Formats: sequence, C-alpha cells, structure tokens
Amino acid sequence: MPSVNIDIVSDVMCPWCYIGKKRLEAAIKELPEDIEVDVRWRPYQLDPTLPKEGKDREQYLSEKFGGSERAKQIYANIVDAGREEDIPFDFEAIAVSPNTLDAHRVIRWAASEAPGVQDRLVDILFKAFFIDGKNVGDDTVLLDAAEQAGMDRTITEGLLAGQADCMEMEQEIEIARKMGVTGVPCFILENKYAVMGAQSANVLTNAIRDVAKEKETASAPQTA
Repeated sequence: MPSVNIDIVSDVMCPWCYIGKKRLEAAIKELPEDIEVDVRWRPYQLDPTLPKEGKDREQYLSEKFGGSERAKQIYANIVDAGREEDIPFDFEAIAVSPNTLDAHRVIRWAASEAPGVQDRLVDILFKAFFIDGKNVGDDTVLLDAAEQAGMDRTITEGLLAGQADCMEMEQEIEIARKMGVTGVPCFILENKYAVMGAQSANVLTNAIRDVAKEKETASAPQTA
C-alpha cells in the first residue's frame, strides 16, 4: 500500500496543535503496518504582529481576552483535553507570548536533517513553551532545542543570525491562508484533503486509511 504524505499546518504557540500532534501519533499507531506515513510540518502564525522579543504574557492576555482570569476560563477546556493526551499544560509558567517566525525557520531547516529530526524538534518546542514556559522566539531557546533534536548548533546559529528563509516562511503562511486555512492545526493529506482542527485519533486514522486505499486503487494496473 502506498505511503501517505501529511502536511501539518501548525504554530508552536497553539495548544491545540500540540494536542493534535499527540492525537496524530496515536492515530498512526492504529494504522495497519503496510501503511506508511510521511509527516511534514508547515508554518502558520496565530499572531504575526508580536515583536521579535515577544510580549509580556499578562499584557498579551489582557489585550486578547480581557485579562488572565478570562484566559483561564478559556484554557480550562484545553487543560482537560491535554490531560487526556498526557500533556501537563502549565499556562501560568509562560512569561512571554512569542513571535514564532524564527521557530518556524528552524523547523523548516530540520526537514533537511535525518528522518525524525523535524518531528522531534516540534515536540521539543511544544514542551518548552507549554510545559516549561520558555520563550520559543528566543535564539538561545531555539538553538538549545535544535541541538537537542540532533541539529548542528553552529550551523543553525549562523542561519538564525541572518534572514534565511524569512520571506519563504511568510509566503508559505500566506499560501495557507489563501487555501482557506483560518485555524490550526490543519492536516493536509496528499495535498488534496484537509482535516481541520485537533480531531480525534479515530478520525485521523480513518482519513489516512481512506487516502491510502484511494492511492492504492489509483496505482493498481488497469485491466481491459
């Protein structure tokens, strides 16, 4: 059976994207062994207006939700959903709401590394932000994460210091918006089918299985 390519449009400051990643991992485990999945992470920014250094979390929550108390009410459902996926969200540990453009640049470079490096990096960044409360827009945090994922720190540092792929990231995000991606995560299967939101593992498993079956049927020899 053919492999299935999945592009995940995501932002590392989106809690539902973290939940969606865990659910996809569970979905893949439920697939038949003959179905292979190739996952690639694509950029999206929930708030591209944030400065490079980020913004004080309390100020950000006040501007977005009207205050931290209102934010806690909104995040309550996320905390419950995270608990089901073994994600111990700690929103109170977050001191800075980050600009994630540089994080997406590093994620892009990780795609050129050995298999599994990009996915590992994304997981490290999610944990750094949502559990450890780190600023994932900070160069040192990004370099530590890249190194932990298996990337060369010196090379990554040199790229990060310049403007490499900044324009490409912005263009890719704009393309996603033009395609109708208004929220994340968005799972795009074989560049044809989109599964919006942090759907259940069962929904994702069935979608992947259906696409794999369609690819198998399309590639089968035709008889007269």
